[in-house]
Amino acid sequence: MDNKLSALPRMPLQIAAAQAQPVCGDTAANIARTVELTAIAAERGARLVVFPEKFLSGYEPGLIAGDPAKYAFEALDARLDPLRETCRRHAIAAVVGAATHGADGLHISSLIFDCRGEDVAPYHKQYLYRSEAQIYRPGTRGCMLELDGWRLALGACYDSGFPEHARTAAVNGAHAYLVSGLFSVKSGYHQSRIWFPARAFDNTLYVLLSNHVGTTGGWDTCGASAIWSPYGDVIAQASREREEVITALLDPAALADVRERETALADFVARGEATSTVSVLRLN
Repeated sequence: MDNKLSALPRMPLQIAAAQAQPVCGDTAANIARTVELTAIAAERGARLVVFPEKFLSGYEPGLIAGDPAKYAFEALDARLDPLRETCRRHAIAAVVGAATHGADGLHISSLIFDCRGEDVAPYHKQYLYRSEAQIYRPGTRGCMLELDGWRLALGACYDSGFPEHARTAAVNGAHAYLVSGLFSVKSGYHQSRIWFPARAFDNTLYVLLSNHVGTTGGWDTCGASAIWSPYGDVIAQASREREEVITALLDPAALADVRERETALADFVARGEATSTVSVLRLN
């Protein structure tokens, strides 16, 4: 087996998905809620917590495009100091959905804070809906986090609809695929219950979705944040309407067992299929 696939973690890892309804345009309130939910995740033993897409402003494309300085975030943004302090105090990493802006324009991003409360380079969503592409620039690289021996790839919403996105992460050694999303009542629930089990089973990795509840950016969202096993089974799931933090223990023995029995990923690698690389960022 390829060295990247055979390098499995040795110890279990507790992770969490937080779902909540952001306050439209109120970044201070949303940061405060992120701090509270991160502390709850830490109290439940999680070493990492994931939040929904663009949670810090709400989805709100018009608002963000109209005033990026107010509603998007830049590198080392001081507004995020309370979250940095919470991560440091509780020794927990956090992945938080936000719009970001820099010299190259606006991105839909996952802001990343390590277990010391320090900023890690953000991940930028690579696959944009047509309406998003009018405002945001797509990211050009995948992102892999390393935490306690686990390799955790990131995605943002529509990324997860493209099998190649998760497959590239898996080929590069990912043990889990963590997605910040906005999935709607109308079609999103249906999409999520097809895409995420498929991404898990096809690549024999754990998969996590953090979704919104309530309404944001004109979308009625469907909640149901969840964590799937490498066999594609749901192992933790939130409600459709309530704010919640769910957790699951990622088990290296279960990961190894499924990969021993289901060899599609290893067989794909053995064929020498070409894939792009990802950035690898340490969280502890």
